[in-house]
Amino acid sequence: MEKQYTNGEITIVWKPDACIHSTLCWRGMIDVFNPKKRPWIDMEGADTEAVIAQVEKCPSGALSFFRNSDADAKPEAIDVETIIEATSNGPLMVYGNIKVKDSEGNETMKHKVTAFCRCGASGNKPYCDGSHRKIDFKG
Repeated sequence: MEKQYTNGEITIVWKPDACIHSTLCWRGMIDVFNPKKRPWIDMEGADTEAVIAQVEKCPSGALSFFRNSDADAKPEAIDVETIIEATSNGPLMVYGNIKVKDSEGNETMKHKVTAFCRCGASGNKPYCDGSHRKIDFKG
């Protein structure tokens, strides 16, 4: 279930089912993203631009944002080269604009970074959910 957090300027959208628990969100910004607190996102912990920069580090797309003034606008496609990287003992990372078609034929546009399961244990296929750590995937 998607959750939203706002500071008036921007709204962070968190999709917990897409999270691969990379911990990149809270490393370096524990005043905003603190998994030991509830709610775990405190939008008053840093200025808007710093929060945006941290959200953009999310490798799975579980965290995203929109400017409240643009709430009705579609997310912009980012003009980048598509790069595919197999991470050590982890997901297949795809950087760039891609269209993902799931096993039931549903299509979703992804921008920036998308993490795909390589271990086969994800409960959120085709996306990585961090299960590779639980099963000690090597590859």
